[in-house]
Amino acid sequence: MEKYINYFIKLILPSTIVTIRIVFFTILIGFILGFIIAVLLTMYGPNGLNYKKRFYNILSFIVNTIRSFPILILIVAISPFTRLVIGTTIGEKAVILPLSITATAFISRLLESSFIKVDKQLIEAAKSFGATNMQIMFGVIIRESIPSIISVITMASVNYIAATTIAGAVGGGGLGAVALTYGYQSFNNTILYFSVFIMFLFVNITQYIGDFIYKKLI
Repeated sequence: MEKYINYFIKLILPSTIVTIRIVFFTILIGFILGFIIAVLLTMYGPNGLNYKKRFYNILSFIVNTIRSFPILILIVAISPFTRLVIGTTIGEKAVILPLSITATAFISRLLESSFIKVDKQLIEAAKSFGATNMQIMFGVIIRESIPSIISVITMASVNYIAATTIAGAVGGGGLGAVALTYGYQSFNNTILYFSVFIMFLFVNITQYIGDFIYKKLI
């Protein structure tokens, strides 16, 4: 029993806290930047309030390019940039940067999809009352999309809990690194499956909270 307590205190608990920090800051940064990009894509898209073809195509191309990279490949590919900005390519801070970049592209596209599904009649009604594009964007489209925004945040959080395990394979730390290094590679099934169980709890708790908030808002 003492052995398991030591595993938990010395390995599982610290790595769990690291995983929580990585996911929190990844989603926070990804949501802020992704929200801004989604607003621009919606405003200037083909079905937007002020269509600007060239601007939309360039921004859409950048988002699609980032999304086309598997997360592990992107982490490795931009490691010189990560070293330039963070000063290292190892550790949680070095992992948050590439994960935030991919989360930004992922969240922006999901938010754009939510925004363009808002009832067109509401938008036309706002126009008929003389509302500006910004007033329509923030007062109608985003307001009507709040439940969908919660779903996007929940989906992104669940996805990036899994992504932290990928980052752990390249020195990112967290539960993924512990499961691989001290569990799988050291043939210690206790640590391996305990880490998997903690990840399982993370995903289910996140999904439950997201679903709970969503139901309260609709």
